[in-house]
Amino acid sequence: MAPRLRPPIPYRLAIRVAGALAGLAALVSRRWRTAHQGRRASRLRFAAWARTARGSAPLILFHASSAGEARQAEPLLRRWRDRHPEYRVAFTWFSPSAEPAVAEFPVDIAGYLPTDTPGEVGRLLDGLRPTLVVVSKLDVWPEFVLAARARGAGLALTAATVRPSSGRLRWLARLATRSAYASFDLVAAIAEPDVWRLLRLGVRSEAITVTGDPRADAVLERLAARPPDPALQRLGAGPPALVAGSTYPPDEDLLLDAFRTVTRTNPGARLIIAPHQPRPAALARLRQAAARRGLPAPVPLEAAGPDSSLVVLDRVGPLAWLYGAGQIAYVGGGFGPGGLHSVLEPAAWGLPILVGPRWRGNPDAQRLSAAGGLAALTGHRAGELAALWSRWLINVEERRLRGGEARAVLERMRGAADRTVALLERYLVEAPTITPS
Repeated sequence: MAPRLRPPIPYRLAIRVAGALAGLAALVSRRWRTAHQGRRASRLRFAAWARTARGSAPLILFHASSAGEARQAEPLLRRWRDRHPEYRVAFTWFSPSAEPAVAEFPVDIAGYLPTDTPGEVGRLLDGLRPTLVVVSKLDVWPEFVLAARARGAGLALTAATVRPSSGRLRWLARLATRSAYASFDLVAAIAEPDVWRLLRLGVRSEAITVTGDPRADAVLERLAARPPDPALQRLGAGPPALVAGSTYPPDEDLLLDAFRTVTRTNPGARLIIAPHQPRPAALARLRQAAARRGLPAPVPLEAAGPDSSLVVLDRVGPLAWLYGAGQIAYVGGGFGPGGLHSVLEPAAWGLPILVGPRWRGNPDAQRLSAAGGLAALTGHRAGELAALWSRWLINVEERRLRGGEARAVLERMRGAADRTVALLERYLVEAPTITPS
């Protein structure tokens, strides 16, 4: 029997220190407190389920870091559930943002991934006894992955992509995670440029297959499955609107300045803003910013009508469908270090998309730009945004053409979920039995 691989000692020490600091952070941060309490509650829930409901059926365990990666895994999970009812399905996540999304998934048990220590991940894996562990995108925790391998579980990495600037490519990070990446039996990469970066992380070349990005399937299927929302239908019945999603203060200041300019020549123009985090402080700031510019007070979504010129989404959840109430989209994050948010939802609605200048690291934005469905600002210039906004309001033919090109990009991306699930199925049929170490 081969000795079990373990992460390097510095990594294991760093995880213990990080765990202690997370406990302290939970005392002062609501987000950290939510995660800390969620991990404790999940530990108990997983243990109780393992004792009373696990049974002897094979189990597939999906893991995603946060909401975006969870949605990326959703079409795989739903296909697996439909095709393999004999399997139990579990789901774990790391960030609190994933919890509302996973609550909609057809799973037997779900909860936070525990802290990446031998005792914590060992208890989870001993209770669940997964046949196959499927990690979405790149959220590879070495102790968890190597402990699953030691217990004989198959390992798959899906929707695998590595940005050229990813911190995981730095030598210290690669030292900590290389043995974990090398343990994956199959890796479904999004695109060819990801392959060599995955190899740098330690993934074996024979394990990699390029299957595409299942997010396109996820977005198209999710939007098609939800019944019409009366509030959004009411909002969409008015004059042409620009819907700005996942915005930050720099985005909002720019949008309000441009809106003031646009309405001078297009008095019927409307602006719908969905802040990235619609907390009371963020909504209050938006109201104050509008008042300083002499604009009307933003109307909350539920109170808005077709004639409301400035609307704000004051809750998390409906953004993907909110884009359907507009004719032009603006996606936030293009001015800050956190990166551009998802451009696929507005593309699915066939909207032309505007973004800030920091967008080139986003592969989806690159595809949309190349197709003509996305236009990027060159800087924080309200005049530039107002000019594009006004042009697309007036030139309906150009607006629809660009929106159609955006939608066509998604249509060309369809099918990655089916290809990835077929890869998982083929692996389980062909893979030799893994002997636990």
